[in-house]
Amino acid sequence: MRRAAVVVLLLTIAAYFFLPTPPAFAVEHNLAGSVQLDYHAVPANMTHARQSGVPDVLDGFTVEGALKLAADISDHLSANVKLCYGCHGFEMDMAYFDLRAADELNLRVGRFSPSFGSFNLRHDTANHKLSDKPLPYDMGRMLRFAAWNLSVLPSPFPDNGVEVNGTHWFSEKVDLDYAIYAVSGFKTASERPYDLDFFASHNPYYVDNNSRPALGSRVALTVKLGQVSDATLGGSFMAGTYDPKSKFAYAIAGSDLVVRVDRTTFRLEYLARRQWFDTSNLALFKYPVGSSDFFTKHGAFVELEQGVTRELDLIGRLDGMYRIGNVLLTNELSNKASVGRATLGAAVAVERNLRFKGSAELWVFTDQVGGPHRYEETFHLGAVGSF
Repeated sequence: MRRAAVVVLLLTIAAYFFLPTPPAFAVEHNLAGSVQLDYHAVPANMTHARQSGVPDVLDGFTVEGALKLAADISDHLSANVKLCYGCHGFEMDMAYFDLRAADELNLRVGRFSPSFGSFNLRHDTANHKLSDKPLPYDMGRMLRFAAWNLSVLPSPFPDNGVEVNGTHWFSEKVDLDYAIYAVSGFKTASERPYDLDFFASHNPYYVDNNSRPALGSRVALTVKLGQVSDATLGGSFMAGTYDPKSKFAYAIAGSDLVVRVDRTTFRLEYLARRQWFDTSNLALFKYPVGSSDFFTKHGAFVELEQGVTRELDLIGRLDGMYRIGNVLLTNELSNKASVGRATLGAAVAVERNLRFKGSAELWVFTDQVGGPHRYEETFHLGAVGSF
């Protein structure tokens, strides 16, 4: 299916460039894309050989790429197709139609990232100034990602479904965005599951495993504070079942705040996921199960982005996750585990659509019972271009 998606997108792009369009059926097209090469240096991995063939972080050179074709078919109908490449291989990130009746009412049908949180709006590598994503949305660059089973909500999270969204302007300075959606939801192949399987959720056939959609919504209020300043406060929620028999549920909730004043942007976001799991085999767990058959994973980040000149941006970020609940015997985490990270970075524009990125990160783990805090340092150096 992924190979077919690649072929379809390439044929569409070829048709866009080489096939004439009759004037009576003229359609406005826009082709855009981005590529980021990042080198993630993890000194602990450089000085010590891996203990197994399974990595606990995506280090060394990694590439993320995206190619998007947008078409305005009429005043009320548009379509988007996007192919991305990253740690998951090729992915059909978008393939949907938008049918707009008014600013307040738009119907989206196909494959898309459901409206959740603020960061997901800028998850493309060309749209954020650091090489990696905040920990609550990380998809592989965090240390020990296998033990944590990635983040709270790895971004992007494209899915099949339908969404109704829109914007209502109360005045020239105040508007409200909303979205309500039904999508396939996250998955696992196990009938006695413990956690989400994000790789199964990106399976090559994009088929729902339990035929029951997940439901979600988002609302965000934006206030224009001045000519070059504004503030947005949002809230998001999604919930569904993830196992083939649709017995075990997950629920994710989040809130976000973005304040922009001239060249300074402040971002604050929090989200949490509660995950119910199977307890039929008590011998699998590290701690007595008791009456608790769920765990909760919290994540948050605060970020300050300061434009120094037209070419130079400085970024500071504090982010982390906290997990509470039982774990499997094979997992190194305790029933109360946390990870925190402090990041300082810079982005330098060398051309209009080309930036170099660099950052240094200090990690602290408190994830083993009775164990000390563990510290690690990592570094990023990369370049991102867009067109």
